[in-house]
Amino acid sequence: MSKNRLKAVRESLLMSKAELARKANVSPMTIARIEKGAACRLETKRKIILALGLNLADKKKIFQD
Repeated sequence: MSKNRLKAVRESLLMSKAELARKANVSPMTIARIEKGAACRLETKRKIILALGLNLADKKKIFQD
């Protein structure tokens, strides 16, 4: 399990899991698993970062690894 701040960042943007999943083109279940600390592929991280409106250089704001 990896540590991340996805839930905190998503909630600070007043975005639901479903909305983030739709924007990132992943399933809501994937978002839920990542928020609980499950590992995910680099491509999925990239999609989530961009869907949150961040730059890829801001990766450390969400994902610690």
